[in-house]
Amino acid sequence: MIKVVILGAGNVASHLIDILLPKTDIQLIQVYARDITKITHLKNHVSITNNIELLKEADIYIIAVSDNAIGTISSKIKTKGLVVHTSGSVSINSLNNSGRKGVFYLLQSFSKDKKVDFDTIPFCLEAENKDDLKTLETLALSIGKKIYFINSEQRKHLHVAAVFVNNFVNHLYTIGNDICSKYDVPFEVLYPLIKETALKIQSLSPEDAQTGPAKRNDTKTIKNHLDLLTNKQQEIYTILTESIINGKKL
Repeated sequence: MIKVVILGAGNVASHLIDILLPKTDIQLIQVYARDITKITHLKNHVSITNNIELLKEADIYIIAVSDNAIGTISSKIKTKGLVVHTSGSVSINSLNNSGRKGVFYLLQSFSKDKKVDFDTIPFCLEAENKDDLKTLETLALSIGKKIYFINSEQRKHLHVAAVFVNNFVNHLYTIGNDICSKYDVPFEVLYPLIKETALKIQSLSPEDAQTGPAKRNDTKTIKNHLDLLTNKQQEIYTILTESIINGKKL
């Protein structure tokens, strides 16, 4: 049985704790957080601590904290277990423990109050040797199904791509919602369009799936749209329109 310690109390850590606690083939033996009040609700289910010097002996230590804290936290882990972080943009070499290192990156957007289906989440794994990689694969398969072996250089670029397709797209949803709200149109009218756009790229390349006035170079419609927008919205609309028109020239 693989024994696991989780370090962190944020979104990723919370979802990992929830999925691991009931497991019988994986044993979550401890949770660490600098602010103990964030994990006191777990004290009847698992050992908790805010003293990193009191970490239990485990097979895997999962660091699920902010990127800029990974180096500091990892440097304080003195046990012999495999130490991994969950960041998409941080290299495996940023781990400062003296022992074994790895990455256990879950490519998904996590919010504490929104459940996720772990069977659909890609697990991007990296380790310094085959045995540790196999251990991470065993852990991943105990809670999910989609396993990818991705090194730090690949993951760095994958994370940038994820920002484009997730964070930036969600910001565009926010702009669309603001426009709808301003003119008393329910944002839910756009739900079917959003869903179809996401489903379409599972059978077509994003380039082939592209539609709209920029794709047609419909300058009249583009001008009409710009006249309806605020200055900041116009900037974003223009940048994206030019990018679509230029296509692969960028």
